[in-house]
Amino acid sequence: MTVARSTELIAMSSSGFDDAITQGLARAKKTLRNVKSCWIKDQELVVGDPDQYKVTMKVTFVLDD
Repeated sequence: MTVARSTELIAMSSSGFDDAITQGLARAKKTLRNVKSCWIKDQELVVGDPDQYKVTMKVTFVLDD
């Protein structure tokens, strides 16, 4: 039987939404094993100097037996 879990992460980048997603997923893979999917829940532009592209994502991973 396979059991999976999901966790919500927030990543920010001044380069764009794609970069925030890439960095957030790369960081999740450093800590979590068996990452299977990533769902982008929300995107937000935080206006400032510089602007920050904020992504809220749910990462799903399979638990070890």
